[in-house]
Amino acid sequence: MKKIVFLTLFLFLGFCINGVAQCEIKNRVLGDGSMIYYFEPSAFYTTKSKSLKINIVTDKEHYFVSLQPTPFPEKKVGKQIKDDLIIHLADNKIYKLAHYDTQYRRNDSIMQVLYLIDEKDMDAFSKYEAVTAEINMKGTEFVRSYNFKLHKNAIVEQLNCFLKKND
Repeated sequence: MKKIVFLTLFLFLGFCINGVAQCEIKNRVLGDGSMIYYFEPSAFYTTKSKSLKINIVTDKEHYFVSLQPTPFPEKKVGKQIKDDLIIHLADNKIYKLAHYDTQYRRNDSIMQVLYLIDEKDMDAFSKYEAVTAEINMKGTEFVRSYNFKLHKNAIVEQLNCFLKKND
């Protein structure tokens, strides 16, 4: 009997710790003094020639999908990336996210492109996993398409963590 109680308690604690770890929100103060909140990027796609990491970033008013593609173009060419992101979700619909900003971080060793999630699409992004993304990577090729293989539900999990914190 003691073993069953101990096992039940152990499993309950394991689920609780796992749930808390998934919502490990980080923050950073920007140069203009505003605060942003984000998660560590999750790998969505990886091959020998290219990869894509994605995470959700927010200023508590707007929510953004942040992409970190590799390889990425040099800064002069990369700053020309201004096209919207086309993303396919598991609800079999196609969503267009407006380009917000292209940044080079950590001494230009990471390129990050931010796309604004439209308020009307928040419900879909908080329910359905990502399937494919299409990005116009000016300077490298025309449109780079990623069929997600890893962490397809990372956007859903991260967005839901933010939405729970805001309630």
